[in-house]
Amino acid sequence: MEQEISVDYANGAQQKPIHSGFTATSTTDDVIKGIDLSGKTAIVTGGYAGIGLETVKTFVEAGANVVVPARDVNKAAKNLEGIQNILIEPMDLMDSVSIDAFAKKFLSTNSPLHILVNNAGIMWVPLQRDARGYESQLATNHLGHFQLTARLWPALKKSGDARVISVSSFGHQMAPFNFEDPNFEHRTYETLVGYGQSKTANNLFAVELDSRAKAFGVRAFSLHPGSVNGTDLGRVAPMELFQQMGTHDNEGNLFPEVAQKLKTIPQGAATTVWCATSPQLANLGGVYCENADVAELDLGNIDHHYDDPLTLRGVKPYSIDAENAKRLWTLSEELTGVSFVTE
Repeated sequence: MEQEISVDYANGAQQKPIHSGFTATSTTDDVIKGIDLSGKTAIVTGGYAGIGLETVKTFVEAGANVVVPARDVNKAAKNLEGIQNILIEPMDLMDSVSIDAFAKKFLSTNSPLHILVNNAGIMWVPLQRDARGYESQLATNHLGHFQLTARLWPALKKSGDARVISVSSFGHQMAPFNFEDPNFEHRTYETLVGYGQSKTANNLFAVELDSRAKAFGVRAFSLHPGSVNGTDLGRVAPMELFQQMGTHDNEGNLFPEVAQKLKTIPQGAATTVWCATSPQLANLGGVYCENADVAELDLGNIDHHYDDPLTLRGVKPYSIDAENAKRLWTLSEELTGVSFVTE
Protein backbone atom coordinates (compact mmCIF):
# COMPACT_ATOMS: atom_id res chain seq x y z
CA MET A 1 0.00 0.00 0.00
CA GLU A 2 2.87 2.35 0.79
CA GLN A 3 4.29 1.95 -2.70
CA GLU A 4 0.94 2.73 -4.32
CA ILE A 5 0.70 5.99 -2.36
CA SER A 6 4.26 6.95 -3.30
CA VAL A 7 3.76 6.19 -6.98
CA ASP A 8 0.58 8.24 -7.01
CA TYR A 9 2.36 11.09 -5.21
CA ALA A 10 5.15 11.00 -7.77
CA ASN A 11 2.79 10.89 -10.73
CA GLY A 12 5.08 8.03 -11.63
CA ALA A 13 2.87 5.43 -13.31
CA GLN A 14 5.27 5.40 -16.29
CA GLN A 15 8.38 5.72 -14.15
CA LYS A 16 9.52 2.14 -14.37
CA PRO A 17 12.06 0.25 -16.50
CA ILE A 18 10.87 -0.83 -19.95
CA HIS A 19 13.58 -3.49 -20.28
CA SER A 20 15.20 -1.76 -23.23
CA GLY A 21 17.85 -4.43 -23.63
CA PHE A 22 20.63 -1.95 -22.84
CA THR A 23 22.72 -1.77 -19.67
CA ALA A 24 25.18 0.43 -17.81
CA THR A 25 27.92 -0.76 -20.18
CA SER A 26 26.03 0.07 -23.38
CA THR A 27 27.71 2.74 -25.52
CA THR A 28 26.57 5.42 -27.92
CA ASP A 29 27.38 3.05 -30.79
CA ASP A 30 25.06 0.45 -29.27
CA VAL A 31 22.05 2.72 -28.81
CA ILE A 32 22.32 4.58 -32.14
CA LYS A 33 22.62 1.39 -34.18
CA GLY A 34 20.06 1.34 -36.99
CA ILE A 35 18.90 4.91 -36.36
CA ASP A 36 19.12 7.44 -39.21
CA LEU A 37 19.12 11.15 -38.33
CA SER A 38 19.55 12.41 -41.89
CA GLY A 39 17.71 15.69 -42.36
CA LYS A 40 17.39 16.21 -38.60
CA THR A 41 18.72 19.22 -36.70
CA ALA A 42 19.97 19.03 -33.13
CA ILE A 43 21.22 21.57 -30.61
CA VAL A 44 23.52 20.35 -27.83
CA THR A 45 24.56 22.78 -25.11
CA GLY A 46 28.01 22.03 -23.75
CA GLY A 47 28.55 19.93 -26.85
CA TYR A 48 32.28 20.46 -27.00
CA ALA A 49 33.51 18.52 -23.96
CA GLY A 50 32.87 15.27 -22.13
CA ILE A 51 29.62 13.49 -22.80
CA GLY A 52 28.30 16.50 -24.71
CA LEU A 53 31.07 16.16 -27.28
CA GLU A 54 30.41 12.43 -27.57
CA THR A 55 26.71 13.19 -28.08
CA VAL A 56 27.49 15.62 -30.91
CA LYS A 57 29.80 13.12 -32.63
CA THR A 58 27.16 10.40 -32.42
CA PHE A 59 24.41 12.61 -33.85
CA VAL A 60 26.66 13.73 -36.72
CA GLU A 61 27.69 10.18 -37.55
CA ALA A 62 23.99 9.25 -37.70
CA GLY A 63 23.39 12.02 -40.25
CA ALA A 64 22.22 15.00 -38.19
CA ASN A 65 23.21 18.64 -38.49
CA VAL A 66 24.24 19.87 -35.04
CA VAL A 67 24.43 23.37 -33.59
CA VAL A 68 26.68 23.79 -30.56
CA PRO A 69 26.12 26.92 -28.48
CA ALA A 70 29.35 27.63 -26.60
CA ARG A 71 30.46 29.90 -23.79
CA ASP A 72 34.05 29.34 -24.92
CA VAL A 73 33.95 29.48 -28.72
CA ASN A 74 37.68 28.97 -29.13
CA LYS A 75 37.68 25.82 -26.99
CA ALA A 76 34.65 24.57 -28.90
CA ALA A 77 36.34 25.16 -32.26
CA LYS A 78 39.44 23.28 -31.11
CA ASN A 79 37.55 20.32 -29.64
CA LEU A 80 35.15 20.01 -32.59
CA GLU A 81 37.79 20.44 -35.29
CA GLY A 82 37.34 18.02 -38.18
CA ILE A 83 33.73 17.12 -37.36
CA GLN A 84 31.40 17.77 -40.29
CA ASN A 85 27.92 19.31 -40.25
CA ILE A 86 28.32 21.32 -37.07
CA LEU A 87 27.86 25.01 -36.37
CA ILE A 88 29.31 26.74 -33.31
CA GLU A 89 27.53 29.81 -31.97
CA PRO A 90 28.30 31.93 -28.88
CA MET A 91 26.00 31.57 -25.88
CA ASP A 92 26.39 31.78 -22.11
CA LEU A 93 23.68 30.13 -20.00
CA MET A 94 24.26 32.67 -17.21
CA ASP A 95 23.65 35.56 -19.62
CA SER A 96 20.01 35.87 -20.60
CA VAL A 97 20.78 38.36 -23.38
CA SER A 98 23.12 35.88 -25.08
CA ILE A 99 20.50 33.12 -24.81
CA ASP A 100 17.95 35.30 -26.56
CA ALA A 101 20.47 36.28 -29.25
CA PHE A 102 21.38 32.65 -29.94
CA ALA A 103 17.75 31.56 -30.16
CA LYS A 104 16.79 34.51 -32.37
CA LYS A 105 19.59 33.66 -34.82
CA PHE A 106 18.55 30.00 -34.93
CA LEU A 107 14.88 30.84 -35.45
CA SER A 108 15.83 33.16 -38.31
CA THR A 109 16.94 30.07 -40.29
CA ASN A 110 13.35 28.76 -40.20
CA SER A 111 14.74 25.32 -39.50
CA PRO A 112 12.69 22.91 -37.43
CA LEU A 113 14.49 21.64 -34.32
CA HIS A 114 14.22 17.90 -33.82
CA ILE A 115 16.49 17.37 -30.82
CA LEU A 116 17.43 19.78 -28.04
CA VAL A 117 19.91 18.41 -25.52
CA ASN A 118 20.26 20.62 -22.46
CA ASN A 119 23.59 19.08 -21.52
CA ALA A 120 25.81 21.90 -20.23
CA GLY A 121 26.21 22.15 -16.50
CA ILE A 122 28.38 23.10 -13.56
CA MET A 123 28.85 21.12 -10.36
CA TRP A 124 29.89 21.75 -6.77
CA VAL A 125 31.17 25.28 -7.35
CA PRO A 126 31.70 27.94 -4.65
CA LEU A 127 28.88 30.42 -4.17
CA GLN A 128 28.63 32.55 -7.29
CA ARG A 129 25.75 34.64 -8.59
CA ASP A 130 24.77 35.85 -12.02
CA ALA A 131 23.96 39.46 -12.84
CA ARG A 132 20.44 38.97 -11.48
CA GLY A 133 21.71 37.62 -8.17
CA TYR A 134 20.71 34.03 -8.90
CA GLU A 135 22.87 31.18 -7.57
CA SER A 136 25.09 29.94 -10.39
CA GLN A 137 24.24 26.22 -10.36
CA LEU A 138 20.51 26.99 -10.54
CA ALA A 139 21.08 29.71 -13.15
CA THR A 140 23.24 27.52 -15.40
CA ASN A 141 21.78 24.07 -14.96
CA HIS A 142 18.10 25.01 -14.97
CA LEU A 143 17.10 28.63 -15.55
CA GLY A 144 19.32 29.14 -18.60
CA HIS A 145 18.01 25.95 -20.17
CA PHE A 146 14.42 26.86 -19.31
CA GLN A 147 14.82 30.17 -21.15
CA LEU A 148 16.60 28.54 -24.08
CA THR A 149 13.89 25.91 -24.49
CA ALA A 150 11.17 28.55 -24.27
CA ARG A 151 12.81 30.69 -26.95
CA LEU A 152 13.32 27.69 -29.23
CA TRP A 153 9.77 26.45 -28.79
CA PRO A 154 8.57 27.62 -32.25
CA ALA A 155 11.29 25.49 -33.91
CA LEU A 156 10.58 22.48 -31.69
CA LYS A 157 6.88 22.73 -32.47
CA LYS A 158 7.61 23.08 -36.19
CA SER A 159 9.34 19.69 -36.25
CA GLY A 160 6.16 17.93 -35.10
CA ASP A 161 8.30 15.19 -33.63
CA ALA A 162 10.93 16.62 -31.30
CA ARG A 163 12.62 15.58 -28.08
CA VAL A 164 14.01 17.80 -25.35
CA ILE A 165 16.58 16.08 -23.17
CA SER A 166 17.69 17.42 -19.79
CA VAL A 167 20.96 15.90 -18.62
CA SER A 168 20.30 15.62 -14.91
CA SER A 169 22.11 13.47 -12.36
CA PHE A 170 21.78 11.08 -9.46
CA GLY A 171 22.79 14.25 -7.66
CA HIS A 172 19.10 15.19 -7.60
CA GLN A 173 18.97 12.92 -4.55
CA MET A 174 21.11 15.42 -2.64
CA ALA A 175 18.27 17.93 -2.33
CA PRO A 176 14.67 18.62 -3.29
CA PHE A 177 13.83 22.01 -4.77
CA ASN A 178 13.61 24.74 -2.14
CA PHE A 179 10.78 26.97 -3.31
CA GLU A 180 11.10 29.29 -0.31
CA ASP A 181 14.76 30.15 -0.88
CA PRO A 182 16.05 28.81 -4.20
CA ASN A 183 18.94 31.28 -4.39
CA PHE A 184 20.34 30.84 -0.88
CA GLU A 185 19.47 34.36 0.23
CA HIS A 186 18.29 33.29 3.69
CA ARG A 187 20.15 30.03 4.29
CA THR A 188 23.76 28.96 4.43
CA TYR A 189 25.11 28.02 1.05
CA GLU A 190 26.05 24.37 0.62
CA THR A 191 27.31 23.54 -2.84
CA LEU A 192 26.02 19.95 -2.75
CA VAL A 193 22.55 21.20 -1.87
CA GLY A 194 22.70 23.81 -4.62
CA TYR A 195 23.72 21.20 -7.15
CA GLY A 196 21.09 18.73 -5.96
CA GLN A 197 18.38 21.38 -6.20
CA SER A 198 19.42 22.28 -9.76
CA LYS A 199 19.30 18.64 -10.84
CA THR A 200 15.90 18.13 -9.21
CA ALA A 201 14.84 21.16 -11.26
CA ASN A 202 16.02 19.39 -14.45
CA ASN A 203 13.76 16.45 -13.65
CA LEU A 204 10.76 18.59 -12.77
CA PHE A 205 11.20 20.66 -15.93
CA ALA A 206 11.04 17.50 -18.05
CA VAL A 207 7.83 16.44 -16.32
CA GLU A 208 5.96 19.69 -16.91
CA LEU A 209 7.41 20.34 -20.37
CA ASP A 210 6.28 16.91 -21.51
CA SER A 211 2.83 17.51 -20.08
CA ARG A 212 2.46 20.78 -21.99
CA ALA A 213 4.31 19.86 -25.19
CA LYS A 214 3.21 16.32 -26.05
CA ALA A 215 0.08 17.61 -27.80
CA PHE A 216 2.46 19.14 -30.35
CA GLY A 217 4.57 16.01 -30.78
CA VAL A 218 7.33 17.26 -28.48
CA ARG A 219 8.41 14.89 -25.70
CA ALA A 220 10.76 15.59 -22.80
CA PHE A 221 13.08 13.38 -20.77
CA SER A 222 15.63 13.78 -17.99
CA LEU A 223 18.47 11.41 -17.25
CA HIS A 224 21.42 10.36 -15.14
CA PRO A 225 24.45 9.67 -17.36
CA GLY A 226 26.14 7.63 -14.66
CA SER A 227 29.46 8.24 -12.95
CA VAL A 228 31.74 8.95 -15.88
CA ASN A 229 35.54 8.96 -16.00
CA GLY A 230 37.36 11.61 -18.00
CA THR A 231 34.97 14.58 -17.91
CA ASP A 232 35.88 17.98 -16.47
CA LEU A 233 32.55 18.50 -14.72
CA GLY A 234 34.03 18.34 -11.21
CA ARG A 235 37.11 20.40 -12.04
CA VAL A 236 36.47 23.08 -9.39
CA ALA A 237 34.86 20.85 -6.77
CA PRO A 238 36.68 20.65 -3.42
CA MET A 239 38.65 17.42 -3.16
CA GLU A 240 37.32 17.00 0.39
CA LEU A 241 33.88 16.26 -1.03
CA PHE A 242 35.19 13.37 -3.11
CA GLN A 243 37.21 12.10 -0.15
CA GLN A 244 34.15 12.21 2.10
CA MET A 245 32.30 10.09 -0.43
CA GLY A 246 35.06 7.50 -0.34
CA THR A 247 36.11 7.82 -3.97
CA HIS A 248 39.55 9.45 -3.50
CA ASP A 249 42.50 8.86 -1.18
CA ASN A 250 44.22 11.38 1.11
CA GLU A 251 46.42 12.56 -1.76
CA GLY A 252 43.41 13.23 -3.96
CA ASN A 253 43.86 10.20 -6.20
CA LEU A 254 40.87 8.23 -7.42
CA PHE A 255 40.92 4.76 -5.91
CA PRO A 256 41.74 2.24 -8.69
CA GLU A 257 38.88 -0.02 -7.63
CA VAL A 258 36.48 2.93 -8.02
CA ALA A 259 37.98 3.95 -11.37
CA GLN A 260 37.32 0.46 -12.72
CA LYS A 261 33.61 0.91 -11.98
CA LEU A 262 33.23 4.27 -13.71
CA LYS A 263 31.71 4.60 -17.15
CA THR A 264 33.69 5.56 -20.22
CA ILE A 265 32.56 8.70 -22.03
CA PRO A 266 30.78 6.67 -24.79
CA GLN A 267 28.95 4.77 -22.03
CA GLY A 268 28.15 8.01 -20.21
CA ALA A 269 26.62 9.61 -23.30
CA ALA A 270 24.61 6.52 -24.22
CA THR A 271 21.53 7.43 -22.17
CA THR A 272 21.42 10.93 -23.67
CA VAL A 273 21.53 9.51 -27.19
CA TRP A 274 18.99 6.81 -26.32
CA CYS A 275 16.55 9.36 -24.90
CA ALA A 276 16.99 11.62 -27.91
CA THR A 277 16.59 9.00 -30.62
CA SER A 278 15.21 5.64 -29.48
CA PRO A 279 11.92 4.43 -30.99
CA GLN A 280 11.42 2.52 -27.72
CA LEU A 281 10.38 5.86 -26.18
CA ALA A 282 7.91 6.79 -28.91
CA ASN A 283 4.90 6.79 -26.58
CA LEU A 284 6.64 7.89 -23.40
CA GLY A 285 7.72 11.20 -21.93
CA GLY A 286 8.31 13.09 -18.73
CA VAL A 287 10.33 10.21 -17.28
CA TYR A 288 13.83 10.08 -15.77
CA CYS A 289 16.18 7.58 -17.37
CA GLU A 290 19.48 5.88 -16.58
CA ASN A 291 21.62 3.15 -18.16
CA ALA A 292 19.64 3.57 -21.41
CA ASP A 293 16.37 2.59 -19.79
CA VAL A 294 13.66 4.25 -17.73
CA ALA A 295 14.77 4.39 -14.09
CA GLU A 296 12.84 2.89 -11.22
CA LEU A 297 11.38 4.97 -8.43
CA ASP A 298 13.58 5.15 -5.36
CA LEU A 299 11.21 4.62 -2.45
CA GLY A 300 14.01 4.05 0.03
CA ASN A 301 14.54 0.53 -1.28
CA ILE A 302 17.88 1.14 -3.04
CA ASP A 303 21.16 0.99 -1.12
CA HIS A 304 23.52 3.67 -2.43
CA HIS A 305 27.32 3.71 -2.11
CA TYR A 306 29.37 6.44 -3.76
CA ASP A 307 32.34 4.12 -4.09
CA ASP A 308 30.16 1.75 -6.13
CA PRO A 309 28.68 3.88 -8.96
CA LEU A 310 26.29 1.17 -10.15
CA THR A 311 24.35 1.57 -6.90
CA LEU A 312 23.75 5.25 -7.66
CA ARG A 313 20.43 4.77 -9.36
CA GLY A 314 16.72 5.43 -9.00
CA VAL A 315 14.71 8.62 -8.99
CA LYS A 316 13.24 10.35 -5.96
CA PRO A 317 9.47 10.92 -6.08
CA TYR A 318 9.81 14.61 -5.18
CA SER A 319 11.80 15.21 -8.37
CA ILE A 320 9.10 13.93 -10.74
CA ASP A 321 6.07 15.14 -8.79
CA ALA A 322 3.52 16.82 -11.07
CA GLU A 323 2.56 19.56 -8.62
CA ASN A 324 6.19 20.41 -7.87
CA ALA A 325 6.77 20.54 -11.63
CA LYS A 326 3.94 23.02 -12.20
CA ARG A 327 5.13 25.15 -9.32
CA LEU A 328 8.69 25.22 -10.67
CA TRP A 329 7.46 26.21 -14.13
CA THR A 330 5.68 29.24 -12.69
CA LEU A 331 8.69 30.20 -10.58
CA SER A 332 11.03 29.78 -13.56
CA GLU A 333 8.88 32.16 -15.61
CA GLU A 334 9.03 34.68 -12.77
CA LEU A 335 12.79 34.40 -12.27
CA THR A 336 13.66 34.57 -15.98
CA GLY A 337 10.94 37.01 -17.01
CA VAL A 338 10.11 34.61 -19.84
CA SER A 339 6.54 33.55 -20.53
CA PHE A 340 6.77 29.97 -21.81
CA VAL A 341 3.44 29.27 -23.44
CA THR A 342 3.19 26.07 -25.47
CA GLU A 343 0.57 26.79 -28.08
